[in-house]
Amino acid sequence: MTTEIQINKPTEVNTNIGKPISRVDARLKVTGAAHYAAEFSFKNIAHAVLVKSTIAKGRIINIDTSVAENTPGVLTVITHLNAPRLNPHDDRGFVQIKPGEKFVPLQSDEIHYDGQNIGVVVAETYEAACYAATLVRVTYEQEQPVTSIEQGLSNAYQPSIFYGEELQVQRGDVNNALQNSEVKVEATYTTPIEHNNPLEPSASIAVWNGDNLTIHDSTQWVLGTRQVVAETLGIPNESVHIISPFVGGGFGCKGWTWWHPILAAIAARKVGRPVKLALKRQDMFNSCGFRPATVQEITLGATRDGKLTATRHVTTTHTSEVDENTEPCGITTRMLYACPNLEVTHNLVEVNTITPTAMRAPGESPGTFALESAMDELAYKLGIDPVELRLINHADINPQTEMPWSSKHLKECYQMGAERFGWSRRNPTPRSMEDGDYLIGWGVATATYPGYRSPSSAKAQIFADGHAVVSAATHDIGTGMYTIMSQIAADALGLPVKQIVVRLGDSSLPVAPLAGGSQSAASVGPAVQGAAEELRRKMIRFAVTDSSSPLFEVDEERITVENGRLEIKGEPNRSDTYIDILQRRDIPMVEVEAEANLASKEIEEASNKAVKLCAGSMEERLKPRSSVRLCVGRDENADMQKFAFQSFGAQFIEVRVHKRLGRVQVSRVVSAIDAGRILNHKTARSQIMGGVIMGMGMALMEETVVDEETGRLVVRNLADYHVPVHADMGNIEVLFTDIPDPHISLLGARGVGEIGITGVAAAIANAIYHATGKRIRELPITPDKLL
Repeated sequence: MTTEIQINKPTEVNTNIGKPISRVDARLKVTGAAHYAAEFSFKNIAHAVLVKSTIAKGRIINIDTSVAENTPGVLTVITHLNAPRLNPHDDRGFVQIKPGEKFVPLQSDEIHYDGQNIGVVVAETYEAACYAATLVRVTYEQEQPVTSIEQGLSNAYQPSIFYGEELQVQRGDVNNALQNSEVKVEATYTTPIEHNNPLEPSASIAVWNGDNLTIHDSTQWVLGTRQVVAETLGIPNESVHIISPFVGGGFGCKGWTWWHPILAAIAARKVGRPVKLALKRQDMFNSCGFRPATVQEITLGATRDGKLTATRHVTTTHTSEVDENTEPCGITTRMLYACPNLEVTHNLVEVNTITPTAMRAPGESPGTFALESAMDELAYKLGIDPVELRLINHADINPQTEMPWSSKHLKECYQMGAERFGWSRRNPTPRSMEDGDYLIGWGVATATYPGYRSPSSAKAQIFADGHAVVSAATHDIGTGMYTIMSQIAADALGLPVKQIVVRLGDSSLPVAPLAGGSQSAASVGPAVQGAAEELRRKMIRFAVTDSSSPLFEVDEERITVENGRLEIKGEPNRSDTYIDILQRRDIPMVEVEAEANLASKEIEEASNKAVKLCAGSMEERLKPRSSVRLCVGRDENADMQKFAFQSFGAQFIEVRVHKRLGRVQVSRVVSAIDAGRILNHKTARSQIMGGVIMGMGMALMEETVVDEETGRLVVRNLADYHVPVHADMGNIEVLFTDIPDPHISLLGARGVGEIGITGVAAAIANAIYHATGKRIRELPITPDKLL
């Protein structure tokens, strides 16, 4: 019999959630004690280096590895001629598994893109492997690659779905509405190829123990990686163990499983030793995907008083010829503003590159650049303040689904952002504000990102010395997950944060989803809260059913817990402690495993049914170990059908443009965000700041250049791929509405990992127009475009 525990109110003791507590893992990181994937040590470890193609399309006629194989220290060279057969994959979607691309390397002589993996050199040392990789001689039969959207445009097609979201959308009659619109704006906006470039390059260490495989991997999804590795190698899921306690950023490129962990595994199997495969920075440009270039045609129609009557958004972007991935720029346009007539179209072109992947706010980042730039152009054409224009077109419900928002406070974001920024002092005339050699411009744009959540589980344990451990197979990719899990568990258990130990980044832990889509707080957080709440109740039951306890036969509802001490409300002299309760029962540890968001059959199958359900008897619930299925206050699947979950915000930005040099400085940012309840103001602020800074790079610097003739990357290192550094950043102020979303979960929190980047590029472009009178619709906005 399955018992569902209904949690109808939040934790009584709530002193940690929301506080700007410093990261609990900070000392480990600054002292070097936090081990990342490439930093684990193993006896007799060998080193692997990738051999990559130097053409973008064709096939291998001959690959000569003899010189490399005879180089001192080289153990083996693996190519398509001697590699084991690997299983291909189908695409089963967001909640199960997804390889970075379906094309499996080292299985044929075909070449589909520059930098394709065509070999692996394994040697005693990294240096020997690097040198030997340069000695592999490859002869190609080369074909002319398709290298750009323009070249492949004649074969463009229209994809239908992006992870359940419709990509081709129409409502109303756009053509008629545009024909009758009193004011129209029509423009084309372009964004280039951008690369994720996390601080930590991807790396894997593969270790075989008989038929069991352990991989230390830099991944955003240990369970997804486990499944892809197992299926590719044709071994049982339970034979693969993925460990990833610390991840040095990912921004999406570590969300799906790329091929380095699998290549490390087959190399380790072949040499019979642990093998480390650590990607170089240059490898990151053609091993883990990227954000594709986009061409976006926006047409807006409006009345003279600013009410939108028609919106058309046509996106053309590119994927690879071996798999499909769409940059869904128009999905935000469907719902951001109230507009009766809308047409959103996505066109896809196959080119000879590695398959694109998710990069922070995929779709929303480039999509808001185009839409919010067009809204600014419309505001100037109408002579209406840009903030006022957005308020006029505020969507009170989701215009596409006609569902009410689960929680929306965008108007408050406009108001408090404008007040803090001083927007009322803005002279609306372009090129009207200056300071010496600099033109000053102010811009604004709306920020938005969906409020995702997925089924998740967590385990909570209390030990005889009074400390607690909470665990889940989720990740801290730099976002602060260790810290917010500590805060949630501390409040639920009535313990200080310092007595909470968090375990994550391990595929043997309770099921959790991909650490992407800004969903971890809303997914794993309720599971942690639920497990810890039930563990606290279990400890209270132990006390009230124990004749030796001062709390024997006391009504459970009268008992509170603080600092590990159980007390009766109004009778502080009668108390018990977690430590004493366990000592009297001679129990070393008590645990509860809980499941939140009503896990689906799919995720249970993907995790080998790791979430067990407990029997409903009191005897079972008094056992030291038990598992519960949690329904956190409501039928959450029903809520997903009743409400639209979305976070919103407003980006206010000031730029300084040098009159003669065209150099742009972002001198001031106010980012006002509505993302539900904020679980930790310090880590959340850091996330928004990071997104804003990444948006600066998108607007002003980031661009990967491809040689249009050969299809080879021209930019493939951080010397040429420019990202913002401290000297590029002005003052960034982050404001939160901090109003809980009552339908996302009882915690009321939506994620903040991605919304910070959205709208930033548009706000900068709009500010540059205000400063200079020049409307730049092509990113990045480099000085040459302003001279």
